[in-house]
Amino acid sequence: HALNPPYPEQQTPVKFPAYSGTCGQDFIYTHSWPDELQGCFVRVRYKPVNTVEIHKWVEKDTHFEEERIGHVWQSANLSFIPVDARFGPRGDLYVCDWYNPVKGHMQYSLRDTRRDKTSGRIWRITAKGRPLDAASKIAGEPIPKLLDLLKAYEYRTRYTAKIELRERDPKQVKSALDEWVKQLDAKDPRREHHQLEAMWMYANLREPNVPLLTTLLKSTNHNVRAAATRQLRWWHGQMPDAVAALRERASDNSGLVRLEAAIAASYLQSVPAAEVALDLLKHPMDEYLDHALRSALDSMKPLWADNGDFLTRHADFQPFLARTTAKPKSAAKKAEKPDPFDKLNPTIVHIGTVPERMLFTLLEFKVKAAVPVKLILENPDATPHNLVVCAPGSADKIGEAANEMAKLPDAFEKLDFVPKSSDVLFATKMVQPNQTDTLRFHAPKQPGRYPFICSFPGHYLVMRGMMIVE
Repeated sequence: HALNPPYPEQQTPVKFPAYSGTCGQDFIYTHSWPDELQGCFVRVRYKPVNTVEIHKWVEKDTHFEEERIGHVWQSANLSFIPVDARFGPRGDLYVCDWYNPVKGHMQYSLRDTRRDKTSGRIWRITAKGRPLDAASKIAGEPIPKLLDLLKAYEYRTRYTAKIELRERDPKQVKSALDEWVKQLDAKDPRREHHQLEAMWMYANLREPNVPLLTTLLKSTNHNVRAAATRQLRWWHGQMPDAVAALRERASDNSGLVRLEAAIAASYLQSVPAAEVALDLLKHPMDEYLDHALRSALDSMKPLWADNGDFLTRHADFQPFLARTTAKPKSAAKKAEKPDPFDKLNPTIVHIGTVPERMLFTLLEFKVKAAVPVKLILENPDATPHNLVVCAPGSADKIGEAANEMAKLPDAFEKLDFVPKSSDVLFATKMVQPNQTDTLRFHAPKQPGRYPFICSFPGHYLVMRGMMIVE
């Protein structure tokens, strides 16, 4: 696949949004939910805040971004752990709740005696004052009726109908599908939607319909063209003019369609396809197009790496490669601005996080009473972490208070999961993956053992250490 080049070759040096603590979502296409939420989606987040969220799509030229607009609910009971969400056939939302006081897949989580291994809950959610949809009959229905369900507004109805159709005799389904496509009303404003559903059904049957694909590639709707261009990845072998069709889409006025064309080119694995992909450079580029084009070209590297004529014909190719090649990290550090705190000649402590281990790299360090301390926390892990220095004997109390903060909607974004307590002496911010934070403070005047923890909910149980003040 173009977006997965062989190891150890690296992809385009670009960062895309990453997700943590979510594992289930579904689209809102049901009249039983409010009109203003149609086309949005529900997502369940099991950590660090236990919520059933609502997001909307924000369309950009080359991609879609999500924007959280609220939540269905957030439980104050931390045993509520939503792990999946699905709309039912009548538009009611079902949420699978693991319902467990202990979450996590670390060994200590599995051994914890509080872990509930027998129970769980299913929540059913409906919109107040709105009637439920009429459930479509699907199981055992004739093929023509199932095909008509592909016209349904409700996403879950169309999805389930296609599952049922996949269980039927493929030859009978194809024959009925051919006739169904012919009978689509040319004046129906949703005709192209139905044609897309038909295209995907043909794909399920592994029966390419090139005339249908050709029609959709020329749609006036850019999202339809993008979907058709994606299907070109798998049907190009049945299209005698696949390269010409791809070239047209590589110069589309929609960035999303051009992105799909670049990826589709990698499936053709030919010099003409690589040249078509390079047509993207004649149009505005962004990091998404850079990533798609570079990944596609990398997958076709044997076709152009030693092809002098190819490189000569495309003068803009080498500058693009240079621009999208990850720069090696320099051993020399950038010159840093002077830190006024250094004038105090502080004791410097470096602490890191162990990737995928939920541990600090330093479990104990010693400082003199009342001396200035400069603590540098580096986080190479994929999960955010912080470091909170606590009063002697208060680590568990602070950790439990941080767990309770998961009930607050802004505990992560604004509060860094640091409880307001006199037992919290010093704390870094919540350090994101591959980031660093520096904590400057004067050590306590009273000698003793001062624990430090990561206060991200649940981490304090194992992610802790000790500052010894002498």
